[in-house]
Amino acid sequence: MFDQAKDLYKLQKQAKEIKKKLENTHIEAEENGVIITINGEQKVLKVTIQDEMLQNKTQLEANLEKAFNKGVKKAQEIGASMMKDIMGDFNLPGMN
Repeated sequence: MFDQAKDLYKLQKQAKEIKKKLENTHIEAEENGVIITINGEQKVLKVTIQDEMLQNKTQLEANLEKAFNKGVKKAQEIGASMMKDIMGDFNLPGMN
């Protein structure tokens, strides 16, 4: 029982460390003149749109959607990789 509590504490501590790393991980996703910057927690930090994209609303909307999706996917991959690393330390079924 003591070992389980100790493991749980260790897991909580590592999860906090990963959260901090994710907050400080910046990901840029670009799609034809639209650049989205998000952090590893999938929070949008910045949106940059080149002037020529302002002339075509339909294309701008499509590029925004694609750039956001690219950024979110990359953030999810980074987060999953970090979690997989710590979960493997605990030999939990289905996590390796």
